[in-house]
Amino acid sequence: MSQELAGDDAMGRIYLQPIAAPSILGLYGFAAATFMVAAYMCGWYGGKQTPLYLAPFAAFFGGLAQFCAGMWAYKARDAIATAMHGTWGSFWMAWGLLNVLFATGALATPSGPEPGLAYWYFMLAAVTIMGAFAATAENAGLALVLYTLAAGALCLAIGRLIGSEGVVIAAGYVLVVSAVIAWYTASSLMFKGVGKQFLPLGMMPNVRKAPDVALGRGEPGVQRGQ
Repeated sequence: MSQELAGDDAMGRIYLQPIAAPSILGLYGFAAATFMVAAYMCGWYGGKQTPLYLAPFAAFFGGLAQFCAGMWAYKARDAIATAMHGTWGSFWMAWGLLNVLFATGALATPSGPEPGLAYWYFMLAAVTIMGAFAATAENAGLALVLYTLAAGALCLAIGRLIGSEGVVIAAGYVLVVSAVIAWYTASSLMFKGVGKQFLPLGMMPNVRKAPDVALGRGEPGVQRGQ
């Protein structure tokens, strides 16, 4: 920001920076990683080596790309996206590393109850359900992604805690649903970014709107919630 003096009056000039919606990348990264891993959990494809093939994709697209989207969401003043993409991006990077450790034999692959892994998902579910409650007030699409995601994480936590493969498979199906909704929501945001209302997103009418900003030439500004 710069200030210019005109006589006795002080005039402030604010420079705005254009920014795209970070959640487009974040939700696409989440959707792709979650769908591929959840489909494997459901038994739709794969074998013993599949987690090793999934690890780099999940760690970089579901993890690093989504984590970066969370940090960019911070700049866009989007508190929910910052928290959720930051949380799940970190998780996917950790998941990728964990599966590399399993594949190399540095850690034994759990074949029964594993409380240490179960509590990963308990905490993820606890964080995600809070994000879902917050998103309910402004975005039905994102809220539905987070509600199903929290349910899937809770099912995974229970399945890992008691060593039930059936519960883990059920969690996989719930996570597939969450991934599909995330893909839809990301697509809706992308079309909205180019001025097309192609896919309805379910924005809540009672959301407080950000104050109008006088936009500079070629500077659309930073809007909350992008």
